[in-house]
Amino acid sequence: MSFAMQESMQGKEENITEENEADTTTPEQEVANSASADKDATEETSEPELDPMEALQLEVAKWKDQAIRSAAELDNYRKRMAREKQDSVRYGNQRLLEELLPVLDNFNMGMQAAAQEQGSMLYMGMDMVQKQIIEFLSAQGVEEVPADAGSEFDPNVHEAISQEISEEVEDGKIIRVIRKGYRIGERLLRPSNVTIAQTESPEESVDSETAPQSESE
Repeated sequence: MSFAMQESMQGKEENITEENEADTTTPEQEVANSASADKDATEETSEPELDPMEALQLEVAKWKDQAIRSAAELDNYRKRMAREKQDSVRYGNQRLLEELLPVLDNFNMGMQAAAQEQGSMLYMGMDMVQKQIIEFLSAQGVEEVPADAGSEFDPNVHEAISQEISEEVEDGKIIRVIRKGYRIGERLLRPSNVTIAQTESPEESVDSETAPQSESE
């Protein structure tokens, strides 16, 4: 082989080697090229920026809505605190009043016994004390639970202690009050103990249902 042919073949091999080296890329380079291409595509397809005036209006609307919500929450808080303060003043003596009621019951029993001699000094003195007690309870917002004879029985404020057969009072209505009930505002201190009417006894009702019918029927 001549020297010229060797040089020609060597030149061709060098050209092929250079082309192979130029085409060879590492994985890191491929990832970098792909990320760069994605970034360019994202920048091309991204939405245009908002107008500064529109962005400012959106920001103002956002803070306005937040201010309205905060004002509403503050108003609700003030109302709740005012209601709790009013309840604490109104019902602050509830426990004391509940403990006073049995004393009032005993005093009323003494008044009934002293009423047999209404002209006595004892009765007049007890009558004055009773009026003062009633005035004190009224000042505290305490009032009796209505439980008149013949009125409707309300399980929310009345407690049935017994039942009696009555021809004058309708079934289920109040015949008499055994112990007075009291409430303060909307709260019940204790219910009224009452006796309610029934038209007939359970035994009579059973007997009437099991009684034999006459032959004419």
